[in-house]
Amino acid sequence: MKPLGIIDLTLIFPHPSQCVRIKVEFVVMDNCTSNHFILGNDYLSIYGIDISNQKDRYFTIGDNKRQTFGFLNNKKQITVIKNEEKSPEKELFISEQLKEAEFNQELTEKMKEKLIDLLFKYKNAFATDKEPLGAIIGHEVDIILNVEKPYPPLLRRPAYPASPRAREALEVHIKELMDLGVLRKVGHNEQVEVTTPVIITWHNGKSRMVGDFRALNTYTIPDRYPIPRIHETLTQLSQAKFITAMDALKGFHQNVLTDNAKKLLRIIVHCGIFEYLRMPFGIKNAPSHYQRMMNTIFPEELSEGWLIIYIDDIIVCSENWENHLTRLERVLQKIVQVNMKISLTKCHFAYSELKAPGHVVSGFSLGLGKNKVAAVLLKSMPQTKKEMQSFLGFAGYYRQHIKDFAKITKSLYKICDQQTVYEMTEERKLPFKLYIDACGEGLGAALHKTHIINDNPVEGPICFSSRQIKPTGEKYGASQIECL
Repeated sequence: MKPLGIIDLTLIFPHPSQCVRIKVEFVVMDNCTSNHFILGNDYLSIYGIDISNQKDRYFTIGDNKRQTFGFLNNKKQITVIKNEEKSPEKELFISEQLKEAEFNQELTEKMKEKLIDLLFKYKNAFATDKEPLGAIIGHEVDIILNVEKPYPPLLRRPAYPASPRAREALEVHIKELMDLGVLRKVGHNEQVEVTTPVIITWHNGKSRMVGDFRALNTYTIPDRYPIPRIHETLTQLSQAKFITAMDALKGFHQNVLTDNAKKLLRIIVHCGIFEYLRMPFGIKNAPSHYQRMMNTIFPEELSEGWLIIYIDDIIVCSENWENHLTRLERVLQKIVQVNMKISLTKCHFAYSELKAPGHVVSGFSLGLGKNKVAAVLLKSMPQTKKEMQSFLGFAGYYRQHIKDFAKITKSLYKICDQQTVYEMTEERKLPFKLYIDACGEGLGAALHKTHIINDNPVEGPICFSSRQIKPTGEKYGASQIECL
């Protein structure tokens, strides 16, 4: 038997002293030929009712005599229960794909169910093993050079020497990109005018193929399209109660190239020449093109102020749940229309607080991620002027979170001046010491510095300072005078 729906009925228990009315919510069952109903003891015990199971049914209320049943004829419409059985396709989507995404654990079951229904409706927006990359429609990437043919020799470069380990890694990466449709091998009868070498970098035991596009970038006419400032855009999350963050899977590789750009983006390795069919990482105007494309796809959403896009990072924010579902649907709908693919492994749905690029954001605060704080704390002391400039640039990115940043770094910026000679030696790492003393007539201070003499640290004074106590200071105690 399956439930058809729910109906509220009022049962009347008549009695000489008082009638008892009980409102009960009944579930109507399918294929049930009986006219009887089942009434739970939880309702009866509340009103102190005992029911006899004899043929002539009666009831008693408290210690009073028995009374026969009486019912109020209640012809109410049954509230239909939706008994949707999840389709095998939806079950597979939930078990195989959505397990990679992260959902706010504070969502109710009903809220999560609505969210999952929405994601399933636009399941084509998400990358799968069969279709890992999209091919974004209407936004082909072109490269315009500031030189004419024949191109300078610098644009046709040979392959870099590579170790056996690097060659093996290169072959693996090239095969993966060819399987994804990002690369194709250039035929022996095709004219090749531009070639770019590639290198293999290693991090934590994992390899990465990087194109050395420095020469091509030198001759590429720059695209000055603005990239949003992270700090300014994240302030749009103020008062947001629900925040969803999504990320395009290998975003640059989802951009199709023009025929002209394909000929300019050919890489050369030990096993041949290969041509990029999709936009690679490392070319000069890639971020600008991608930002312009995203702003063109979502103009209304961006102007309404609830959508944040930083290159391939997408953030949807809302003040209430219904708005959040509506806005998320608008974004997913356009993602499907342009054939973009989102990485579910980088999706965080309906959080009140989450990680944005380098920050932890919510509707009430904007802070730094723990990994960024740790990176600052673990930063080694700059040893040269160039390292000092690098550190100041690194720290300046988070100046909004550091009180009196300009005052703290003033002396460090002076070190970076061209006229300043700076070199961090072991002696300069030794501390300064300030000695102070005071009495009723005056106060004095001596600044000492530790120096290395004959490989031994020796402390000595480098300057002194003193003055008389003014009449107002004579009223102070010794500890207060020392603070003067």
